[in-house]
Amino acid sequence: MWGLSGACSGHYAPPVIARVAGQLEHVDAEPPASAMIRVAFGDAELSLEVLIPSFLSAGLALSQGQRVELHTLTHLESMNQGASFTPRLLGFATPEDRRFFELLTTVKGIGPKKALRVMAEPVAKIALLIERGDAKGLSGLPEIGKRMAETVIAELKGKCVSYAASGVMDGAGDGRAGSAGGAGGLSAFGARKAFDPGSRLPPTERDAIEALVRMGDVRSEAERKVARAIERLEGSRAEGKALDVEVVLRAVFSGGAN
Repeated sequence: MWGLSGACSGHYAPPVIARVAGQLEHVDAEPPASAMIRVAFGDAELSLEVLIPSFLSAGLALSQGQRVELHTLTHLESMNQGASFTPRLLGFATPEDRRFFELLTTVKGIGPKKALRVMAEPVAKIALLIERGDAKGLSGLPEIGKRMAETVIAELKGKCVSYAASGVMDGAGDGRAGSAGGAGGLSAFGARKAFDPGSRLPPTERDAIEALVRMGDVRSEAERKVARAIERLEGSRAEGKALDVEVVLRAVFSGGAN
């Protein structure tokens, strides 16, 4: 049931349990946060303890007694210096949050439980700090000191643009929000501002500018950054390659066309 055959090949078992849906019984916000979910199997019931990112606990608790859904991984926790393994379910509001968690745990020194504690802010905010090289901002997260913040940036910068961008675009109501009581799918940046229908900018450039504004940039500065990025990306455009918001933001953050 738990895929213990994966114990020797890495932190995670094969995705035998990729999703859990059931009635939320209880949320414990004490790190590492956890949720107790009751799952029905015909006439039988099973209560599963699922470890969750710290930021998810408060919003998820609002759905106590209701049906929730989490996208899961099975972590095999080493016990007795590797003599045995205890299966732990890890749950996330969206598949994107789950993928970011997996990426975060590729950084040396960040194991599964530590990563859940580090995720005290929505994924989009953490991804943005990484892409902007904001070591000071990252060091404000639990378990992340100055040196670890620099390590995270060195190893993950350039790999988190899609998470920062998707966090912004989720605010547009595109239907990609998580289903865990709405707790995890809310944009970290608030509702999307309507675009001026008279704007002559192409949609991709408008979206990129709006994304940067909602990430904290002054609009004039966002427009300047996007214009420079587009100039650097003209080669790709000339070759017939489509430009999307993620490509433009990647160019903005990296200073190159990538």
